[in-house]
Amino acid sequence: MKSQTQTKTYSNYVNNEWVSSKRTREVLNPFNGETIALVPESSKKDVDTAIAAARRAFDSGPWRDFTAQQRGRILFAMADIVRKNAAMLAEFETLNCGKPIVESEFDMNDTANCFEYYGGLATKIHGETLPVPDNALNMTLREPVGVAGLIVPWNYPLMLAAWKLGPALAAGCTVILKPAEQTPITTLEFARLVRESISDLPAGVLNVVTGDGPIAGGAIVESMEVDKVAFTGGTETGREVLKGVAASNLKKVSLELGGKSPNIFFSDADLDAAADGALFGVFINQGEVCSAGSRILVQQDLFKKLVGRMKEMMPRVVLGNPLNRETKMGPLVSKEHLEKVEGYIEIGRKEAKLVAGGRRPSSKELKNGYFIEPTIFESDNKARIAREEIFGPVVACIPFKDETDALQIANDTPYGLAAAVWSRDIFKCLRMVKSLRAGIVWVNTMQPCYVESPWGGYKQSGHGRELSLHGVEEFLETKQVHINLSERPIGWY
Repeated sequence: MKSQTQTKTYSNYVNNEWVSSKRTREVLNPFNGETIALVPESSKKDVDTAIAAARRAFDSGPWRDFTAQQRGRILFAMADIVRKNAAMLAEFETLNCGKPIVESEFDMNDTANCFEYYGGLATKIHGETLPVPDNALNMTLREPVGVAGLIVPWNYPLMLAAWKLGPALAAGCTVILKPAEQTPITTLEFARLVRESISDLPAGVLNVVTGDGPIAGGAIVESMEVDKVAFTGGTETGREVLKGVAASNLKKVSLELGGKSPNIFFSDADLDAAADGALFGVFINQGEVCSAGSRILVQQDLFKKLVGRMKEMMPRVVLGNPLNRETKMGPLVSKEHLEKVEGYIEIGRKEAKLVAGGRRPSSKELKNGYFIEPTIFESDNKARIAREEIFGPVVACIPFKDETDALQIANDTPYGLAAAVWSRDIFKCLRMVKSLRAGIVWVNTMQPCYVESPWGGYKQSGHGRELSLHGVEEFLETKQVHINLSERPIGWY
């Protein structure tokens, strides 16, 4: 595939216009460290301008009069844009965040599916009639929450934007979308395509601003004119979001945060399927996945066999140019993140047993990229590498004795996003499913994700749910309406 090597310059997308900022930020290709784009380094004033546009569009613009059918057609058109431009968008995604091109192509398909799902759901949002003990008609209305600030991370830039943008527009909200400062390109390209292709989307409904998280994201979180924040990112940043919301207008918040997910293998699991599922669960997308199975729990009599098979299979995790279709693992997203992951590997060398990986590759082709080998440790659940989210291709393999021990280790974490259980004993699997403290539990597989099913976690992995019917609920308010059908006075006095 021919690479988009030229440096592109972008502006913020506000009120259906391109708006420049006084400062810009370089966007780098993590494969070679080269500058591939210049984007706005938005100030609070820049973000406030976008918020004001979204506020006007919600309060008094034509968007408030759009029918559910019209909103649905907008989302279907967005899905069509992604499908028609999937190859270009996938290449930009790979150039910007480093994931293999094959993965980026899957992401574009999932992005289009998400827009289509919420395009169909737009006409299925409805209230209820309630049988109250009175001569009255009592009902509920479902109404958009208002102006929504959508703050998206760098590991799945456009797909996670769609996870928020789809339900927000289906509900009737207007939005300010802020991509991660490291990976804004596909979001800006998507805005360009929307502007060129969807002429009936009113000004101010979709706004995209780029910039540093504490400044640009902070302006969204702290604004008194924003009614809802949907944030995906690290748990520590999630805490800062809650502090900002508490100090402003107590806006509605949904948070999809970190994870340290257990991938649990009982001794009766199929060895080949187990090894494949263990590697896929943690090394897909360079391990930069909130639901990564970064704790591999293995029953004692299977432990050495499974870890040994994983080590044997490691050469299949091919590091390389992410635009090469044979590459299975690309670079990490940035130099700073590479150094963070390397720091954890050094910690792991001191507190656990290194089984495989742990170094930067020696290949001349990869020397300028932010690469690290996929890394396997044997550990216990007390080690830092087993307790803290690394967000990279590093896994702690932990032995357990029996079902009770597996459950205790699995739940001994501040996180609760996902978990997986592997066994031929379906009764054992279902007992584990009921007792695991996680928002998502997979059985004999790892990492499937569908727009039809809710996504979100327990404990410090966040608040609320994305995707499915649950995802649109986060962008709706419920209004009770009571209509008295009696013409008699209340008669209290």
